[in-house]
Amino acid sequence: VIPYAKMGYWDAAYAVKTTDVLALFRITPQPGVDPVEAAAAVAGESSTATWTVVWTDLLTACDRYRAKAYRVDPVPNTTDQYFAFIAYECDLFEEGSLANLTASIIGNVFGFKAVSALRLEDMRIPHSYLKTFQGPATGVIVERERLNKYGTPLLGATVKPKLGLSGKNYGRVVYEGLKGGLDFLKDDENINSQPFMRWRERFLNCMEGINRAASATGEVKGSYLNITAGTMESVYERAEYAKSVGSIIVMIDLVMGYTAIQSSAIWARNNDMLLHLHRAGNSTYARQKNHGINFRVICKWMRMSGVDHIHAGTVVGKLEGDPLMI
Repeated sequence: VIPYAKMGYWDAAYAVKTTDVLALFRITPQPGVDPVEAAAAVAGESSTATWTVVWTDLLTACDRYRAKAYRVDPVPNTTDQYFAFIAYECDLFEEGSLANLTASIIGNVFGFKAVSALRLEDMRIPHSYLKTFQGPATGVIVERERLNKYGTPLLGATVKPKLGLSGKNYGRVVYEGLKGGLDFLKDDENINSQPFMRWRERFLNCMEGINRAASATGEVKGSYLNITAGTMESVYERAEYAKSVGSIIVMIDLVMGYTAIQSSAIWARNNDMLLHLHRAGNSTYARQKNHGINFRVICKWMRMSGVDHIHAGTVVGKLEGDPLMI
């Protein structure tokens, strides 16, 4: 096995180009593994390398397509962790595809033997690649226009209990919350279409509660209808129904996957609907500080995919939350 650093995946003199995709990894090398070699290994395995040199390398422009680890810094206040800076040629990634971007950046390297832990801390996406994604169709200005609410924070809540309510009682909670002063309510991540309340029943009762509260208060109200489902066909069916009954916003879960999220975002843009993303499953990536993916990166990917806003968590309550990150 030839050391990755000697195969061209380490270049301390590399001049970063404006078109490079940059990734910042926190690496914890295995005992006895040089940090530079570990960084080069991550660069290699997330781009063109395998465990040895093969003759087919000569059939490609390997010097161009190799990712380059170009800087390794110790992580302050640790003894075995390092920040590794890696640059990727933009042509390594399919345009407008989060699935392809992530297949390279996080596809194999997290199980690599050279490191005992690995965390993707941040990315810089060049404009030349970023503009191949649709991005979010609206912003907070458009949402305020649709709610006709300016100068005050938008106040929302999640329906509880999140499982077990009948459709009628679910709609009652929506009505009471909106009538009591909330601007919007939202479904929780795991309320989809269970035997105690099917999705059509939920959508109809939610919209009844929304319309009654709007009439009672004279204000525009709303609720995020979760259209997450087992297939994209079902997602589209629920999205179309939500639109037909008068909703202006739908929501999906992170656990749907990158391709499903991008597809939902395209539908939302084409149908003039707002799209909210619940970060369900995020902590499996982000909670461990030495392994996984920083939520900052997930947010960037989701904005690239086209969601309008993201469930960011909170610094109080039952779930862990970093005030700086939020």
